[in-house]
Amino acid sequence: MSIVRGADIAVTPWKNGMGRTRELAVHPAGAALSDFDWRVSVAEVDSAAPFSAFPGVDRQIALLEGAGFAMRFADGSEHRLDEPCVPFAFAGEASVDVTLIEGATRDFNLMLRRGVADGRIETWRAGTHALAGVVLVYATRAEIVTPEGRLQAGDVWHVPDGTQGTLTLDGESIALAVRLHRRAV
Repeated sequence: MSIVRGADIAVTPWKNGMGRTRELAVHPAGAALSDFDWRVSVAEVDSAAPFSAFPGVDRQIALLEGAGFAMRFADGSEHRLDEPCVPFAFAGEASVDVTLIEGATRDFNLMLRRGVADGRIETWRAGTHALAGVVLVYATRAEIVTPEGRLQAGDVWHVPDGTQGTLTLDGESIALAVRLHRRAV
């Protein structure tokens, strides 16, 4: 079965040691932080800290829980990540300092090795969504019924390669889906 319960995912330190993360998926399987093609994780941010640098990696991030944080870039620009489930993209080599708005947060992260993998985070709400090209579905709110079982908030469905068809979300369900446009061979 390709459903992983959130409670069963190990917590590991950030690359810079200043936070914690739960790796939901990595390709190729078992790849290290220095050689993945793509990676999906959930980070816990409970204090002001710089993000780890990932040169040559395109990053996307979406707030899951909490009031969010302000991201300050070395070039002086700023972005407030304070709307749940709204993805924001930035370069992995960017120098980013984070200041919490009000307390701890959790966020969803997609990292794509530039030139190797292209993709995006999609926010799925009630309705029908195409599964072609989707590699992972993360339940953020309410129960979601997949062809392989039920997801509760925090659970992950690793969508089998070549899956077609649709997934329908009902009522208050919200999911974050990772869709890849091409993969390294």
